[in-house]
Amino acid sequence: MTAHQSMLHFIATRDHKIMRKVNKWPAPKWVRLWAIAATRAGDGWLWYLTGLAVLLFGGEDRFTTIAAAGSAALVGVGIFTSIKKVSGRKRPCEIEPHCWATLLPPDQFSFPSGHTITAFAVAVGISLFYPLLLAGLLFCALSIAVSRILLGMHFLSDVVVGALIGTGLAYGSYYVFA
Repeated sequence: MTAHQSMLHFIATRDHKIMRKVNKWPAPKWVRLWAIAATRAGDGWLWYLTGLAVLLFGGEDRFTTIAAAGSAALVGVGIFTSIKKVSGRKRPCEIEPHCWATLLPPDQFSFPSGHTITAFAVAVGISLFYPLLLAGLLFCALSIAVSRILLGMHFLSDVVVGALIGTGLAYGSYYVFA
């Protein structure tokens, strides 16, 4: 086994171990509601409302901010769509049943998490222009990422890589537009 294969096996083994624990955890009702609300917020409407608020109240940098964060998110969609087709990784909910989550996945493949890429691309992208918003936007992005794991939509590595890609795209867009 090559070093590359060994590393992927190590990550997959840990991902499956965490998946089994999460899928069998009878989470309290408030955790269930929070996870569903967070994942639905990550479907896009939260970021559209945030963009609208920036446009209405953002001052001089509002158009640059929207261009940077929007570009990061759009490039992120292209990246995760392409990588998902190449990786072909099954979602946790397809491998093992979840004890309480019944949401249907938005697409067929798991790696990387598109919700997480978009959440971090927009949250970090806006925060680079408006640092006072960092805590709230980062809370939203982290909530979306964690909800994807809790709902059986993604493995831990899917959301970690998604957060890294989204953050990288946000910084790249910031340097292009700022």
